[in-house]
This record gives sequence, C-alpha cells and structure tokens, in this order.
Amino acid sequence: MTPARLLLAAFGLAAAVDLVSLAVGFDAGHTVAKPLLMPLLALWAALRQAPRLLLAALLFGWGGDVLLLSDAEPAFLAGMGSFAAGHVCYLVLFRTYGSRNAVPRARAGLIALGYGIALVTTVALLWPDLPADLRVPVAGYSLLLTAMAYRSGTRLGLFAGLGGALFLLSDTLIATGVAEWPQLPRPDFWIMLTYIAAQALLAGGTLGALNARRAPAATYGEMRAV
Repeated sequence: MTPARLLLAAFGLAAAVDLVSLAVGFDAGHTVAKPLLMPLLALWAALRQAPRLLLAALLFGWGGDVLLLSDAEPAFLAGMGSFAAGHVCYLVLFRTYGSRNAVPRARAGLIALGYGIALVTTVALLWPDLPADLRVPVAGYSLLLTAMAYRSGTRLGLFAGLGGALFLLSDTLIATGVAEWPQLPRPDFWIMLTYIAAQALLAGGTLGALNARRAPAATYGEMRAV
C-alpha cells in the first residue's frame, strides 16, 4: 500500500472513530480523533501534490476543530476566525486554479440565486435568537462561507461543489445550536458527519479537477515528443 493510501485509510479510521464516539456519547474518543482528521487529510493531499492553498485551508480547518473542542465563547469566535481564514484560502484557490467554464453560465446564475436566498433566509431567521455579540460575526462568516460554497461548485465542478454545500450545512447546524433551536438527536454527530464529508470532497474534488486538467497537457507533451 502506498503512503498516500495509508494516510487516506488513517483519515477514514479517525473519521469512523470520531463519528462512532459521537454516536455513543464517548467524549474522550471525539477529543482524541477530531484533531487528527485535518492533518491526515492535509498530508494525503500533500502527497498528491496539492496546491499550498488547499493545504492551508485544511490546516486552518484543523485550527478551528481544535478551538471548537472548547465551549467557551472566546474559543468559538477564534475557531470561527480560523475557519474563515480557511474559506479565504479556498476562495483564492478556486480563483487561481478553477475554471470559469466548469458549469454553464445559466446554471451558475441559478446556483448563485439559490445560495443567495439560503444566506438571506438563514441569517434573518437566526438573527433574533443569536446572542447579541455574535450576530454580526455570524452574519459575516455566513457570507464568506456561502461565497466559498458557491465558488466551489462553479469553478471546480460537482464533487468540490458538494463539499462546499455540505460545509454550509454543517456550519448552519452549528449556528442553530448557538441560537438554541431544537436539535436532532446527537447534533454533534450530524455536524461532524457533514463537515468530514465536506472537507474530504473539497480536497478530493480539487485534486481530481486539477489532475484532469494536467492530463491533456501531459498527453500533448508526449505526442510532441514522439
């Protein structure tokens, strides 16, 4: 088994331990497994020759993961800031390496409309129930996250787009908890399930899209060398 496959298997094992721990209420398992997720995914991506911006986005995600292990409000704000930095890295990554023609213009417009409606509706509904000092930070973060989700799908295609959408869903679940809305049983399980899938799809979708674009260039070079 190659080192990349070993790291991917380790990431899958850490994800399984984390999710099972959350499902059964084993807090120690979650505390140990959660901080391992993004470093393992980043190491896997590095072995696949990922751009530095992707590695930075994953490591900022790791920072947010560690900070959100604490329930203190300063840790929550710092964690949100770390995730926001990761979204900025993703946005720059999509602009630098993505394609403006990944989806037809009409479909991109519909995606933008859908995300715009989702953003305005979610912030408007959450606003009255959020703590006063978190309203503006949550609204600003939501705008940045929605932009990342939109760009992931319109610049890098289906898999990265699904990752962006799941990231948006995961953080919306967190926000509903902060607003003290009714929650699903074991809410942290659903938050982590959607988050882990989001980061994996963003990383895998980005690498898949970049590799697909490198392949024609490599083939052309081989043809010229013949």
